[in-house]
Amino acid sequence: MPDRGGGPTGPRIRVGRPSRRARTLLMTLGVLAVLAMAFVMFAGFWTDWLWYRSVKYSSVFTTTLWTKIGLFAVFGLLMAGAVGVNIWLAHRLRPPLSAMSMEQQSLDRYRMGIAPYKKWVLLAITALVGLIAGASASSQWRTWLMWVNGVPFGQKDPQFQMDVAFYAFDLPWYRFLLGFGFAAAVLSLIAAALTHYLYGGLRITSPGARATAAATGHLSVLLGFFVALKAVAYWLDRYGLAVKSSDFKATGNWTGLRYVDANAYLPAKTILFCIAVICAVLFFATLWRRTWQLPVIGFGLMVLSAILIGGLYPAIVQKFQVQPNEQAKEAPYIQKNIDATREAYGIDKAKAENYAGKGDPKRKAEQRDQATSAASYRLVDSNVVSPAFQQLQQERKYYQFPATLDVDRYTGPDGKPQDTVIGLRELNIKGIPKRNWINDHFTYTHGYGAIAAKGTSTVTDPDKGTVGAPDFTESGLPTTGQLGKYEQRIYYGEKTEQYSIVGGPQKELDYEKNGEETTSYKGRSGVNLSNAFNRAAYAVAFNEPQILYSGAIGEGSRILYNRTPKERVEAVAPWLTIDGDAYPAVVDGRIKWIVDAYTTTNGYPYASRTTLGETTADSLTDSQRAVVAQQNQVNYIRNSVKATVDAYDGTVDLYQWDTEDPVLKTWMKAFPDTVKPKGDIDPGLLAHLRYPQDMFKVQRELLTRYHVTDPEQFYSGSDAWQVPDDPTNQDSSAVPPYYLSLKMPGENEQKFSLTTTFTPSGRPNLGAFMAVDADANSKNYGSIRLLRVTSTVQGPSQVQSELNSVPEVATFVRDLRGTDSEIDYGNLLTVPLDGGFLYVEPVYARGGAANYPLLKKVAVSYGGKPVFKDSLAEALNAVFGVDGAEQPPTTPQPPSDTTKPPVTGDVALKQAIADAQKAYEEGQAALKKNDWAAYGKAQADLQAALERAAAAQSQQSQQPQSPPQGESPPEGD
Repeated sequence: MPDRGGGPTGPRIRVGRPSRRARTLLMTLGVLAVLAMAFVMFAGFWTDWLWYRSVKYSSVFTTTLWTKIGLFAVFGLLMAGAVGVNIWLAHRLRPPLSAMSMEQQSLDRYRMGIAPYKKWVLLAITALVGLIAGASASSQWRTWLMWVNGVPFGQKDPQFQMDVAFYAFDLPWYRFLLGFGFAAAVLSLIAAALTHYLYGGLRITSPGARATAAATGHLSVLLGFFVALKAVAYWLDRYGLAVKSSDFKATGNWTGLRYVDANAYLPAKTILFCIAVICAVLFFATLWRRTWQLPVIGFGLMVLSAILIGGLYPAIVQKFQVQPNEQAKEAPYIQKNIDATREAYGIDKAKAENYAGKGDPKRKAEQRDQATSAASYRLVDSNVVSPAFQQLQQERKYYQFPATLDVDRYTGPDGKPQDTVIGLRELNIKGIPKRNWINDHFTYTHGYGAIAAKGTSTVTDPDKGTVGAPDFTESGLPTTGQLGKYEQRIYYGEKTEQYSIVGGPQKELDYEKNGEETTSYKGRSGVNLSNAFNRAAYAVAFNEPQILYSGAIGEGSRILYNRTPKERVEAVAPWLTIDGDAYPAVVDGRIKWIVDAYTTTNGYPYASRTTLGETTADSLTDSQRAVVAQQNQVNYIRNSVKATVDAYDGTVDLYQWDTEDPVLKTWMKAFPDTVKPKGDIDPGLLAHLRYPQDMFKVQRELLTRYHVTDPEQFYSGSDAWQVPDDPTNQDSSAVPPYYLSLKMPGENEQKFSLTTTFTPSGRPNLGAFMAVDADANSKNYGSIRLLRVTSTVQGPSQVQSELNSVPEVATFVRDLRGTDSEIDYGNLLTVPLDGGFLYVEPVYARGGAANYPLLKKVAVSYGGKPVFKDSLAEALNAVFGVDGAEQPPTTPQPPSDTTKPPVTGDVALKQAIADAQKAYEEGQAALKKNDWAAYGKAQADLQAALERAAAAQSQQSQQPQSPPQGESPPEGD
């Protein structure tokens, strides 16, 4: 046979195809890999569904899911369709390529390369833009639900007379649609232009016409659509002025129209709207005229008008009309801003009352009596005494208390409400003696018991405990006391962040007291792990393979996670903003976590915005107490929902609290049957509900400026206040508000209140006092009392400085440091009293044998007079000079014992010095023994002796010398 060429001759090696078994194996492995990847992606979805079903809020999951899917599908398809149709149309309108230019010849290789895959390229491009657009749209599920379920506010803005719901619910959705339309127009324009260029409809370097008639018409329509959308944007911008934020030097952050907006920007937007409509019509007319001359002129006119009318003209109005007489011009708009802001934040009924701030110093006995009944002074500071709870009631290293305890009210032995400091003994995973997977997630699963102490007193009897320690009303393990019988196991808490698997073969450690006790969870919360599919899903979701094959998991096993109260409430109600401080209460035999939740919007016209994260921060804020905000910048807030989380079974209940809030009504329409009516709140629970701290902090920040209702005074800022820094904290952070049972001026009884102080802007003296009725059972719940101080009165920092300068304080601090102890200042409470202000501050010692804070002293100040005593009663007596407190007599007093002459002269002086020496020696001896009770008594005796010595010496120096014997004293005038 002849040689046919084509390469060297010789034997050929043929590569055989894989065997059928190998091909089957490869296909099986491929299918398994795909299934494994699909299962990994599915696991997160499935475990979420199981969790929502376990807490009985599956409707929240499904409503949110279907809303996201619907938005993804609709807007993804719309974007894909818009871009795809325009690419197809541009390709359809391509010119014939018989007379190709050099430019088109250079593009020929791209056309040839794409030609076999045109359909696939089109599908890939449209799919990509559709996926991106769909993902972006799905994130707007809140906006969609608020728009479609919006409830009217029943209030209209003062400029356009539109219901507030238009700005809160409608305008955000219209802006999203507008943004989507702009994106579709721009992407379609780019895609169509590139396609026309690739196929010759557009030319850049070739001589002659730059675009075919078909390309000109197509692109003109797209440009016309873009300009029409711009016209819509100008029209919506008119309404947007009512919720526009700007910097106004008179008020700082400003929302709403000002003079220049109403008289320059508003007419400018209307004119630009008309110009944009005309320009869009000119672009559409290109379909018939086939020229861009008029549209380009119109577009240029619109751009020029935007610069001149929309930018230059308002600047001229501001410069030459507003600035020369800004106060008068802006006054009507400032008034609108004041009214709207006060209404939006619920402070519209807060009116500042004048209060002198200085009491009558002559009414000492009456003031002492009033001080006793004015308030239940909380000497046990919940922000300080957590270490005492930890050391005295922790019991085991694997238990812990929060750094900041909570203040609540419980009925005392006398049947009256009593301010109580309470904390839960939660699980501390870091304190487990031996850390391993079984111990971390199966054995140590829960905390145990609520510990409570009196808020107004500490231990005073050495036989009942360490003097100065918290006076516990509920203590021990298991706990006993005034709370009665209740379920003490705590599976859900603020510190419980890890997952636990309970109810199965593996027993749980319950508590150790006189031997180890075990238990098995009987609650219905958590997700069942009895079937292998659920176990596999959680093994993937938690990246923990042992969940799949561990023998510790079996029939009845349930997995508990999302265990903090804030996590659970936020998950079942993702449309709520959660307060930073969940607090526990024992209600009807159960421990309930109470969580305050807010509805917010940033679309309230004219109401100034505030940043929640900054406004709610104070000296106690940490990651645990931070606000969980979906919308950090807001200008409307309501405490619309009170939520509870059962500490044993994790049950979440949402209760409607503000029955008039339109934002809550909107969300209740979107998620029906998730929020229970207010009437379902149990009376036992109602007794523990209180006014929330973060709401109060937002309101007090707004009231630093918006207590002023006169626009001229508001503009001048002459009466602006500020929230003072915490004088007991080294950091420059705001003083936290304090819960306190308090009797305000003009009231006959104490009310559980939340209080704070203000100082004038830039000055340390006291400017105002604010209290809100925090008792949910009170008919005046939520009412704000605002006392404007009309005299020069010391502010918190000044009072703290003055207290620190008291000689007894210096001696106390020096003696403490000599025993390696430190001083802790408690909450500086401010109480209006008889026209003045009474300051009360507990002082703690930490160190020595008891390395936890013990109440040792109470500092009190009234009318600029600070005292530092062993107890509140002594301090009140001393500051008011009654009940035997040492005070310089104004007139000679007869001796108390008429059978003995008064001790005077040298005898009194020597006796006082001897008593002082004895008291000093007794104090030093007590100090060495760390006997703080004896030391305090010795210090009091020493102080009294020194004061008697000084008085005797003064009396001796002023006493006239006796005349010589036998002579009469000189006669007076």
